[in-house]
Amino acid sequence: MELRPFAVADAGTVARWPSSAAEVALWCGRNDFPVAAQVVAGWQLDSDVRGHVLREGLTLLGYGEVWRDDEEGEAELARIIVAPGARGRGNGRRLVRGLAEQALRAGYAKIFLRVHPGNTAALRCYQRAGFVPVDPALAAEWNAPQPVSYVWLRHAGAGA
Repeated sequence: MELRPFAVADAGTVARWPSSAAEVALWCGRNDFPVAAQVVAGWQLDSDVRGHVLREGLTLLGYGEVWRDDEEGEAELARIIVAPGARGRGNGRRLVRGLAEQALRAGYAKIFLRVHPGNTAALRCYQRAGFVPVDPALAAEWNAPQPVSYVWLRHAGAGA
């Protein structure tokens, strides 16, 4: 298995993974279902976004992004999803650890992610990948402008 940079050719496959509008909302906060491949490909146009895919040979197993914030010296892992047939086998944990390693190698001392409070499987995955809750006051501050009160986590191995 290897983590590779996202290629636009992967967008259609990734866009088909969510099976419902509810899953789309948990994954990327959008309200449209299905997600168009052009939407996934378009996320890569932001210069601070680095998309990656977890592959086994030619098979895509997962997708996630590192959002870089050079001003703050931190990164956020985002839009993490595992292919339906690859779930429940540790691929999410491998993907999240790989994304965190990418951020650490790029020099980001602080690595965060947020998860919808109803996404218990993702929360469990992120905790097993080495993420711990941020201080409740910080989470409240970050959630103030958000449409949902996310669970905010930080990478335990990176600076707090």
